[in-house]
Amino acid sequence: MKQALLAGCLAALCIFNGTMAKDKTVTLKIVETSDVHGAFFPYDFINRKPMAGSMARVSNYLKRERATHGQNLILLENGDILQGQPVSYYSNYLDTLSHNIGAEVVNYLRYDAQCIGNHDVETGHKVYDKWIAELNCPTLGANVIDLATGKSYLKPYTIIERDGVKIGILGLITPAIPYWLPQELWSGLRFDDMLATARQWTKTLREKEKVDFLIGLFHSGREGGITTPHYTEDAALQIAREVPGFNLVLFGHDHTRYAQTVTNTAGEEVVCLDPANNAMYVAEATFTLGKKDGRWQILRKEAALADMRKEEPDPEFMRHFDTRIQKTTDYVSEEIGEFKQTICTRDSYFGNSAFNDLILNLQLQITGADISFNAPLTFDESIKAGKVHVSDMFNLYKFENQLYVLRMTGEEIRKYLEMSYDQWVNTMQSPDDHLLLLDVRAHGDAQRMGFKNLFFNFDSAAGIDYEVDVTKPNGSKVTIFRMSNGKPFDEKATYRVATNSYRANGGGELLTKGAGIPQDSLPARVIYRSDKDQRHYLMQEIRKAGIMDPKPNHNWRFVPETWVKAAAARDRELLFGKQ
Repeated sequence: MKQALLAGCLAALCIFNGTMAKDKTVTLKIVETSDVHGAFFPYDFINRKPMAGSMARVSNYLKRERATHGQNLILLENGDILQGQPVSYYSNYLDTLSHNIGAEVVNYLRYDAQCIGNHDVETGHKVYDKWIAELNCPTLGANVIDLATGKSYLKPYTIIERDGVKIGILGLITPAIPYWLPQELWSGLRFDDMLATARQWTKTLREKEKVDFLIGLFHSGREGGITTPHYTEDAALQIAREVPGFNLVLFGHDHTRYAQTVTNTAGEEVVCLDPANNAMYVAEATFTLGKKDGRWQILRKEAALADMRKEEPDPEFMRHFDTRIQKTTDYVSEEIGEFKQTICTRDSYFGNSAFNDLILNLQLQITGADISFNAPLTFDESIKAGKVHVSDMFNLYKFENQLYVLRMTGEEIRKYLEMSYDQWVNTMQSPDDHLLLLDVRAHGDAQRMGFKNLFFNFDSAAGIDYEVDVTKPNGSKVTIFRMSNGKPFDEKATYRVATNSYRANGGGELLTKGAGIPQDSLPARVIYRSDKDQRHYLMQEIRKAGIMDPKPNHNWRFVPETWVKAAAARDRELLFGKQ
């Protein structure tokens, strides 16, 4: 059941001596969930099939653990709980008079603290402020600053006491929000650097509050995310190593399981855990403390990632949320149209694909833009031929991004695509090379899935005809021939370009680092932004059409074709297995 990943690093440590053996010992069990993304029930409302993880299974696990540890079980939630499944979307935007389902689940399971995540902020003030008010536990975010007061918008930390042990919990979120999300979603807020904020509040917790045990609860990945002059996306291990004072760092955001210890600059071991996403695992750490000379010391520590996939769903939990489940089932079951053929995201990596081009074309249709950008947002999903339901729309478009149109020059468009393809494809020097830029170490990384870089930044375009020569060096692969309507393409001309709000606000750096547009100039480039999320408008267009026959545009290609065809077949098998 439990996958212990700390090997020898977390072997039992016994420091008992004659004096200490007489003192009281306290055992704390700390459990973390992160990046639940609406996986509350053992049913995937998107694909209409059973779900491996879910909070219903976590509920069963918690009953067993609380029977053993009682009040000394500390339960922490680490953000990105408000977005991901239709049950969350329905609660966030449609059934807004009821308590948010994300608050109801956290309250039911009796969490001790909740950290905020970037996808929670993505829902907008109206949703996440209501959610925070409905929670029975504090919502943490020390580096989320209220511009009106200069103080933390959320609680920076919380302190709880168990059997005389004073435990501090410091919450932090990745500071990339302003570079990913429209300002109206986080208006009045500032997101400070995590490392500097951790130094500030660790000092407060250790010296002023005099906590005996300190936990970091960080909605930020391990390391290796996007780093710019403005922000570092993933800083969990950096803080664990460089900010002495933490005993346990719990993190998430990158959807990749991790369980190790690191040694900080003071020579102290810090346990670091990430349970990944969708409540398939939880992070658990057990610390036994004893007093020596009036101070609590760690006598033993164990840590693991506990597998929830084989847990039985808690029937009481399911009964409690029965009405919510039924409402969501009715919502996602509604038919909105019909597709004549199956479309798959996996085709998007090897050239034109009906899946990606459907979104690109609908963006042009909805906005009247000249050119459209989009990347696959899921690694390997498909929508089957036949009736299309509301549930399928969450596979067609995963996130609640808005639809934007911005002004770009022809040169900026080409440079934008150069960066996209440089992250996406290899520079082939022989027919035997890979077409795609792969990394075998990334197969377990949910944001890379075998690619060297983040696959949701692999933008292609509609509205222009172009080719990508994979034998050319980076920055020189893309040649744009013409507009797809036959008109000339001019690098000095200005075009209206449709894309999503994440990209238009600088997400993935394709506009800033790629096209060369300064971050602070992006708002002035925007000439249209949708009121609702992009999925809403895509759904409207499918309803209008009734029956659709999505096909690839065939407006771009990889060359030389004699090399590319065989290389694509090899790489497809590496990523997806034999067909």
